[in-house]
Amino acid sequence: MPVVSSISRNTMAPSIAHSIAHSSAWILLLAAASFAGQSATVSSYRDPLELVRVAVQNEIKASNDDTARFLFRGTKTTPQGSTTRLYVETKEATAGLVIAYNGKPLTPEQRQAEEARVERFIHHPEELKRKREQERESDERTMRIVRALPDAFLFEYAGEEPGSAGIGRVGDPLVKLKFRPNPRYLPPTHVEEVLPGMQGYVLVDAVRYRIARIDGILFKPVSFGWGILGHLDRGGRFMVQQQEVGDNLWEISSMTLSFTGKILLFKNLSISSTEVFSGFRRVPSDLTFAQALELLKKEESTLSADKPAASKLAHR
Repeated sequence: MPVVSSISRNTMAPSIAHSIAHSSAWILLLAAASFAGQSATVSSYRDPLELVRVAVQNEIKASNDDTARFLFRGTKTTPQGSTTRLYVETKEATAGLVIAYNGKPLTPEQRQAEEARVERFIHHPEELKRKREQERESDERTMRIVRALPDAFLFEYAGEEPGSAGIGRVGDPLVKLKFRPNPRYLPPTHVEEVLPGMQGYVLVDAVRYRIARIDGILFKPVSFGWGILGHLDRGGRFMVQQQEVGDNLWEISSMTLSFTGKILLFKNLSISSTEVFSGFRRVPSDLTFAQALELLKKEESTLSADKPAASKLAHR
């Protein structure tokens, strides 16, 4: 299925582009990574389309920078509950380790099972290779969407607001642009077939020309694969936010997805989740997957040791 696929952060390393974490490859419209954009004023680009083109060029350039990698935390919440993971990006693939369910640390048995799940990639190189290939394919789908933005939509200036925690860079001006489908746009592949059914707005950092937020809604049902593979119902929504995490490096800070539809005409599709990413910390760019797993175990042990101490202080 070329359009609807899992994009969980532990399978697609967005860093957007990892793409980064989650639930439908085309939804990851962002590719947060690292790029030092040049400084300028809002008035430098009066044309909304030109502003988007420059931002997209910077997102593409960021996706090609493979030197900045991070350790970070992600908490994904669905109607069934929440799952918290630690992630480490490596040159081989993104390593992810579950550390809590519904805010509660894993039991010793759960922790042992989770570590064994991740360690299988080390003991079975063919599985790690397959994981890396899945992440690469997800990144490629993501960048097809990013490249299409200037052509697929018409943009209209809708005001400005300052960057805040989790959205762009705190204090930097963000230009708000409404978007709607460009009637002249013809999707070149299945991946882009969803775009003519979307409208919403984007926030673009007017200093570094990076995309800080995309909030889109399906205003009509959208079929993909000529309707043979399936469709998404009207009213589906996604919101993806990026933030600057230091040194002009950007990463996804949150992602909200809400979609219903069908796959292969008969299988119901229902996606409802919000994932928040935080605690970004640089790690060596040459880190191996095995080294990343050891780092995750160490980080998880540190967090587990800190929680009882914090609990005691809270009850004094």
